[in-house]
Amino acid sequence: MGKSQRKTDKEQYTTLPYAQLKSEAWRSLSGAAIKVWLELHTRFNGGNNGNVRLSMNEAVKALGISKGTAQRAFVELEEKGFIALQNPGNWYHRKAHEWRLTTKRMQTSKGIQVATNDWQKWRAKTKDGPPEYPAPSPMGPPRYP
Repeated sequence: MGKSQRKTDKEQYTTLPYAQLKSEAWRSLSGAAIKVWLELHTRFNGGNNGNVRLSMNEAVKALGISKGTAQRAFVELEEKGFIALQNPGNWYHRKAHEWRLTTKRMQTSKGIQVATNDWQKWRAKTKDGPPEYPAPSPMGPPRYP
């Protein structure tokens, strides 16, 4: 392809690494949570991580989901470590929450902060409790006193 046939404008895209796609956290996300995650990434421009804004009403309109579903999706994404609330919004001042995408690096006043990828630490809860504290064996002393 010659230079005259190349596109001059850069297209924006989001990477979905296999490690993320195969993670327990990603596979446990609801469809609405994935849609909200993708919508948040469309608002990320490469330098605004920590200031990515998406209100619940915008998510409802853009994604065709109910307010309750949108709210649950934000909570789910935050609990599983895909997003973190950077600055809370204010309904009376018409200001949306500002989110940090944990899969992207962030520019701070102290320099560039690498992606935290908090989703890697998430584990599903079991009936017996969190996986990091298994039920003690009936034989022998408990492992985690």
